[in-house]
Parts: sequence; C-alpha cells; structure tokens
Amino acid sequence: MIKKIIISACLFMTLVSFSQEGTSSPYSFYGIGDIKFSGTLENRSMGGISIAQDSTHINLQNPASYANLKWTAFTIGGASNYTKQKSGSESATAQKTTLDYLALGIPLGQKFGGAFGLIPYSSVGYRIANENPDPTQISKRFNGWGGLNRVFMGFGYNVVKNLNVGVNAYYNFGKIQSKSLEYIPEVSTGSSEMNVVTLSGVNFNIGMMYKAKLTDKLSVFSSLYYSPGSTLKAENTRTIATVSYNSVYDLQLVDVLPEQTSKADLKLPKKLAIGAGIGDSKKWLLGGEIAVQGSGNLANNYNTIDDVSYENSERYSIGGYYTPNSNPFSSYLERITYRGGFKYEKTGLIVNSTSINDVSLNFGMGLPITGSLSNFNVGLEYGQKGTTSHNLVQENYFSLMVSFSLNDKWFVKRKFF
Repeated sequence: MIKKIIISACLFMTLVSFSQEGTSSPYSFYGIGDIKFSGTLENRSMGGISIAQDSTHINLQNPASYANLKWTAFTIGGASNYTKQKSGSESATAQKTTLDYLALGIPLGQKFGGAFGLIPYSSVGYRIANENPDPTQISKRFNGWGGLNRVFMGFGYNVVKNLNVGVNAYYNFGKIQSKSLEYIPEVSTGSSEMNVVTLSGVNFNIGMMYKAKLTDKLSVFSSLYYSPGSTLKAENTRTIATVSYNSVYDLQLVDVLPEQTSKADLKLPKKLAIGAGIGDSKKWLLGGEIAVQGSGNLANNYNTIDDVSYENSERYSIGGYYTPNSNPFSSYLERITYRGGFKYEKTGLIVNSTSINDVSLNFGMGLPITGSLSNFNVGLEYGQKGTTSHNLVQENYFSLMVSFSLNDKWFVKRKFF
C-alpha cells in the first residue's frame, strides 16, 4: 500500500510543480524569483540547520546524510503561506498553498545510501501596479508567474567511522512568464509585452558530515556542503502588441508584432554552508549554521531594471530539537519531537540601495505514527522580509507547514511465502 501512495504522490507532485504559483511577493520579480528553502520541514523548523544525522529521515541539504539511512524513507511536504504586505499607507494580503518537496531515500548497504526526488528551487508570483495620479500620463502594471524546479539524485558513503561524504546531482528546469502593460487611462489603447523564459541546466552539491562522541550520551555534530557555480540556459520569447481595453484586466489584441527570441546564459551562484552542534541524537540537539552564497548572474533582459543590483547572500541559523523519551514503549506524548529555531538572512537582492533581509522564528513537532517508525510533522514559521523605507515593501508572513515521513524495510528477501 505504501508503494502505491508513493507512486501516486510522485506523479501528482510532478504535475503540480509545473503549475503552482508558490509566492505572492513583489520581490519575486527580480532574477529567477524567490529562492525557496531546499530542505525538509524538519530542518526548516530548526531555523534551517542541516547538522542532524538520522537513520529514518532524509536530510535534503547535505547528501552525506544518506549514508546514515537504515530504513527506506519517503517524505513529502507542503505549506500554506499567509502574507501581509505594506508600503507607505497601503497594504494588501495574500495566501498561497504549495507542495515543497518530494523525496525517497534508500539504504544501499552498511555504508552506502542514496536518494532522489523533486524540489522547487525558485518561485515567481507578483502583481504590481504603478499608477500615475495624472490620468493623462502613463501608468504601468506587471504580472508574473512560474519558477524553477529541480529533480535530483544523490549518494552518501561512510568513508571511515563517523565520517560521511556525499554528492547530489540536480537537473534544473522551469518556465517564467511575465506580462506588462503601459497605458494612459484617458486613451483606449495601450502597449503590452509578454515574455516567456524557458530555463534548464545542471549543477551539483557535495557534502561532508562528522560525528564525534564526547561521552556515552553526548556527541558533537558537524556538517559542510558546497555547491559550485553553474550555468543556467535561458531562452526568452518576447511578444509586443498594441491592445485595447475596457479595463486593465479586459484586454483585446489590436496589433501584434513578430515574436523575438533570444538566448542567454545565467549563472547560478556558488554556495557554502558550515554547521556544528552538540547533543544526544536520540534525545536532543542544539546547533548553528552559516551559509554564504555568491551573487551569481540571474538578471535576464526582461527584468533588468535600474536601482536593482545583487550581492552575496548570507544566512545565519540556530536551532535544535528535543524528544522527551524515544523509547517505543513510552507514552505517546513523550515520543513527540519538539523543534525550534531562528534564521537571519541577507537575500542578496538590493533595491533602491537597500539590502532586502529576511528574519524568521520557527517551531515544529514530529508526531509519531503508532506501530511504525513513520511520523507526521507540523511546523510554524513567522517572519518579516523587506522594509517600508525607501519606497519598498515590507512583508510579514506566517507559514503553516505539514509533511509525512514514511519509513519501511524494502528490498528484503522473503523467508516465508
């Protein structure tokens, strides 16, 4: 039964990854959109740290963790995101529900493990109006949707006792569509531009994890992973047309110019993350992580704008978990895992000479499914992105996250029939 569930979920996630609009942020206008967190709910609930080593859960951030798997693990997660945006005296609200990841991890021996899956990498979803108070002057509207997804396959290997190494290979694919309209309210025709950008490329992520025992119940954990810079091929189709309208939402094409096609190579930035922590892996863990990413080159000709530039991004995270009693014969409440964390991130985007930062608090729980090693996870995130200064937008957001981690023994030869 579990295999049927997994196959159905894989097919559903593949379809949804092409169609979902995973953000409502005006900051997703720039580059290839909002870069999404690339780990599981369990890691996100701890502020994004990736140092935990587990035999039943998949750590998507560091492929070295796959060597720890002792059970086949399937995980799928999603979130409902609620955002309040404000700029000056104006405000708006938005809500989006997304599927965030799907992955299957498989132990391949005593020292070897692998995983594969699908993760959205970036998301575009914005509606921006630049209304001129003078009805005889030009006003503008922008609308965009789409994003970049990635399928991955990775392997982890236990080189020597307590030291694992691993590698993930990603194939990136996606489509970003944007529309813009320039019009004068007192004139019945305007100018429309439609851009459709198809993205594709390959990149890698290599990782290392180390665990050292200090006492019988206390260990030190460390994690390092690195993604080299890579090329993302972009093919852009631009269509410019004259339109007539009854309103800016009811457009009729009047005169369409021939399509213009151009190709460009974008640059996905390199990334390095280093983390360390201390704890008893069966009971508690406390740690921190620093991730630094280059600025890359993600501006295409359709979204190159004055007063926008890019810098190196940085993420600082602290977090951990606590399980009162992991003994399967203890009470249910004692077997619940509680997670919490804090994240401060410089996103790497600079608008009007102002860095766009993202700060959040996280909390989560792992609820065991009785009679198995599987569990249901729920997480909460509250954060703030951007600022109202320099005519920018501040986003206060709240995310409710859920995931399943299903664990079982696969590929075991039957002794009885």
